[in-house]
Amino acid sequence: MNVVITGGSKGIGKAIAEKYVEEGCNVFICARNRNDLEQAVNELSAINTMVDLFYSVVDLSVKSEVIDFANDVLREFKTVDVLINNAGVFLPGDIATEEDGMLEKLIETNVYSAYHLTRCLLPVMIQQQSGHIFNICSVASHKAYMNGGSYSISKFALLGFSKNLREEMKPHRIKVTTVSPGATMSASWSGSDVSEDRIMTPRDIAEIIWSVQQLSPQAVVEDIVLRPLLGDL
Repeated sequence: MNVVITGGSKGIGKAIAEKYVEEGCNVFICARNRNDLEQAVNELSAINTMVDLFYSVVDLSVKSEVIDFANDVLREFKTVDVLINNAGVFLPGDIATEEDGMLEKLIETNVYSAYHLTRCLLPVMIQQQSGHIFNICSVASHKAYMNGGSYSISKFALLGFSKNLREEMKPHRIKVTTVSPGATMSASWSGSDVSEDRIMTPRDIAEIIWSVQQLSPQAVVEDIVLRPLLGDL
């Protein structure tokens, strides 16, 4: 199985990559920082030496770089079985006061990246008449909250993209699943006073994605919402 994961060098993306590598899948990851990517690939290769691992340094907010990344993937993978659009950025703010350009920045990274990469890889999936696309949304895709601002707008948009893609892919037997996590331990929480046992682990997200992957070809989970046991922060 060939798996493509954006934002795969740390956090949720890396945990997902680890799970798929453990299960014997070939994985292609991307991120902006080369050092982070090289370290992640070294750690992934130590988990399972029998799989193929690839990486590309990509700024997914730039359309041309997304297209180049897709071409990198298609040079290495003749088939694409799983695409996980995980890359994203969180910047807090209020619509009335956040800095000019915030919406554009977040839409480019959180929405356009998934849109353009998916469009580039869909032809091979359609030809296969199989595949599974996971879009990592957020609880902010479902519920507005204070200080959400343009981030929440971008995640609502990603959810809308996923819903439409799901309908379009039915005739091609391609599954589309949205995954909307609440607070999950990552670099964005480092230095905070939030206890690790109060929020979810990246591994939680990886495990639920893998379990959904195991359903029969005629079944699909459309939406997953995960929250910490004690609720949102």
